[in-house]
Amino acid sequence: MAPSAAVRQRRSEASDPSPSQPYTKLDKPQKSEEKDGKGLGWLFPFLALGFLRYMSATSNIIHDCDEVFNYWEPLHFLLYKTGFQTWEYSSQYALRSYLYLLFHEIVGRPASWLFSEDKVRVFYAVRFFLGLLSVLTDTVLVVALSIKYGKRLATYALAMLCLTSGCFFASTSFLPSSFSMYAISLASGLFLLDKPASAISVAVIGVILGWPFSILAFLPVTVYSLSRKFKVAFIAATITSVVLLALSIVTDFYSYGKWTSSVLNLLIYNVAGGGESHLYGIEGPLYYLRNGFNNFNFCFVLALLFLGIFPIAKKKYAPDLLIVISPIYIWLGFMSLQPHKEERFLYPIYPLICVAASAVIESFPDLFRSKYDTYQRSIIVTVAKVMRPVALSLILYASHARTFSLIHGYSAPLEVYKILEHHDAENNSVLCVGSEWHRFPSSFFIPDYVVQVRWIDDGFRGLLPFPFNSTLGGTAAAPPYFNNKNMASSEQFLLDVNACTFLVELQLNRPYLTRGSDLSTWEPIAALPYLDRELSPALYRSFFIPYLWQEKNVFGTYKLFKRVTA
Repeated sequence: MAPSAAVRQRRSEASDPSPSQPYTKLDKPQKSEEKDGKGLGWLFPFLALGFLRYMSATSNIIHDCDEVFNYWEPLHFLLYKTGFQTWEYSSQYALRSYLYLLFHEIVGRPASWLFSEDKVRVFYAVRFFLGLLSVLTDTVLVVALSIKYGKRLATYALAMLCLTSGCFFASTSFLPSSFSMYAISLASGLFLLDKPASAISVAVIGVILGWPFSILAFLPVTVYSLSRKFKVAFIAATITSVVLLALSIVTDFYSYGKWTSSVLNLLIYNVAGGGESHLYGIEGPLYYLRNGFNNFNFCFVLALLFLGIFPIAKKKYAPDLLIVISPIYIWLGFMSLQPHKEERFLYPIYPLICVAASAVIESFPDLFRSKYDTYQRSIIVTVAKVMRPVALSLILYASHARTFSLIHGYSAPLEVYKILEHHDAENNSVLCVGSEWHRFPSSFFIPDYVVQVRWIDDGFRGLLPFPFNSTLGGTAAAPPYFNNKNMASSEQFLLDVNACTFLVELQLNRPYLTRGSDLSTWEPIAALPYLDRELSPALYRSFFIPYLWQEKNVFGTYKLFKRVTA
């Protein structure tokens, strides 16, 4: 027999590379830890996110007066029977969900019992609860990424979820858009873990309990969850929707004093009724691109490039990661078409921005690999690998610079109002606020000896919040001074400024005097620097640059005054 005939040919295995296709790194078996689905595990992401969310809860500023007057103030009324009401909470319009507030009262009520009259601690207890929700939902997302795509991508995503300014601030903001952001993280994680029924249930919770308009951001995961296990996913979605809508309607009935649905009212007002959000300001089509870069810097740029690298990385990421990330483009496109734009409207897609940027960074070497280079020893591929930690470090440094600038530049209102709790004053004091009404941090910072917070006329001509009126019915009231046209009410200002015991003002370097400038009438009892946005260069006010931030920026003084007594 010929020697060649004695040679036994090895049977080809299914894992062998095809003779017509070169062997590449993508064909290598996964490491055992990834193959076994262990990945990062649960403890490390939970602890890392927990530490950063704790920092956020304790140091976050309030970025939007809507957070105060539409959520913190109604919650304060539910707990203490005092607080400001906006026209959206008038039973005539009933646009805001009391079920969302009730969900947070679950924490706020025990905290109010525990801390008695220390309302500031109650405020932070609710913030810690918000941070915990963010920790739990983001941990699921990170672990799912680790199991599905490996430790490297998950680690990049974890770092960005922890440290990018957008996620740092949005994670502990008391807003429905933040709640929808939690739901996006959890639904995306469950989808990647192949739990479509759970994913679609979470999406329903994010829409009904959180922000109804976020339904667009949940569409891709919802549609694909239904396509995978239609019957189970459909039943889960239906049951969750019916239960939540029923709870919402019943809660609204007891709050507004009539049968109504705040979810439906909000949709009708903004969609069928056309809405009039333009009354509160309009922005150009590039607003969210600028805003996205401010809050995520190069992370945002890389996230937008995901579709560009997708054809190269399709083998790794199609279809699941594309489905998870696609809401970025859907949401940005839709929201950019709306005339009224606000930073918080982008919150739902913040975690997805981190995931998309992580996928792009992880794919850097794939952009330069050649199918003819079997051993992948190309210098440019090696350089691309080195660029991974470089790009991540640049993102995290810029994020820290942004976070530092915002916290140290704009935290004065929260800190100045805290002084009231430690100041001795007569009962029945009146705190007056003029043009700084929109930076009022909520009634949680107003001690009991202050019986009223009143607005004084400093030129604002829109409609301001009024205290909830228990005489007219409290949450069920439909006060005549409210309207949906943002028209000022003749009753919203305190006419006799001599009734003011305390005064809050921001004093800037401007060619006019403020009320607090009259030192014969007002004595400053607290003063902190506040970044002057108008006079500070955009680069230096947006990002902290060592040695230059303090030098290049211009600061005013945020002051709390007390009336001088004879």
